[in-house]
Amino acid sequence: MNQEINFPHLGIYLDHVGRGISVFGFEIAYYGITIAIALLSGMALAFHVAKKTGQKVDDYYDMAIIGIIVSLVGARLYYVIFSWDLYKDDLLSIFNTRQGGMAIYGGVIAAVITMVVFSKVKKIRFGLLADTVSVGLVLGQIIGRWGNFFNREAFGGYTDSLFAMQLPLDAVRQSEVTAEMMDHLVQRGGVDFIQVHPTFLYESLWNTGVLTILLLMTKRKKFHGEIFLLYLGGYGLGRAWIEGLRTDQLLIPVLGWPVSQVLAIVLAAVSAALLVWKFRNLSNKSLQKGKGERNEQKGKFENGD
Repeated sequence: MNQEINFPHLGIYLDHVGRGISVFGFEIAYYGITIAIALLSGMALAFHVAKKTGQKVDDYYDMAIIGIIVSLVGARLYYVIFSWDLYKDDLLSIFNTRQGGMAIYGGVIAAVITMVVFSKVKKIRFGLLADTVSVGLVLGQIIGRWGNFFNREAFGGYTDSLFAMQLPLDAVRQSEVTAEMMDHLVQRGGVDFIQVHPTFLYESLWNTGVLTILLLMTKRKKFHGEIFLLYLGGYGLGRAWIEGLRTDQLLIPVLGWPVSQVLAIVLAAVSAALLVWKFRNLSNKSLQKGKGERNEQKGKFENGD
């Protein structure tokens, strides 16, 4: 199988992008290595934020042990549920994640459930917990998306834009190849290439912007849960349009709608509504407090105090 991955309009030609390495005869996929690095990096950032904001870092160590396992299971279950036709005739293949098949939103949902339970057990405000974890979560997503690069998956439809990516036709799942891609095959050195949107790259870059905003707002937030809502809204906005480009969408049965795109739009809308509602409440409380202080000062003046 040809191992090239090219970005012709950027002048980038990668001749040998492998899928993994062999250690003592055991194959370790770059996808798995990338996910591991993403998890460790996300944890490290969350721990750092917890320390900087005066929280008990040990609590986050405890939650990480449970959260990582639950999130990985959630990410896999989400993918399997909405790709059931791929697994119904070979149930053991559900446990084979070496070729990918992890859905980020499944991991996010599992992580949120873990935080809800953990906040109840440890008696930590869910909003504070979610704010801290959010920055680590989005960093993990930035890095983890590069696992799709090594697997030649999660790409979009045909494009001839600046960031167009060329993949050997025989290196991708044929179910993700569209008629338009076939109409625009590119030949290099006798090899057929499809030319597509590198949606993994788009999402990684978008999330870098989201992470920057979250870190800037961490010290400026007005209430616990604000960073978490900004994460849901920011990530949701990006995922909504990026998901629309992909050719491997997980679809809602019967309706045929892209489940992750629908979920992204709903979460973005709900988080925006909650942010507006919360800030209005804070503004009203501030006005009432200011009015109360003015009345108190007026009363003191009239009484000669």
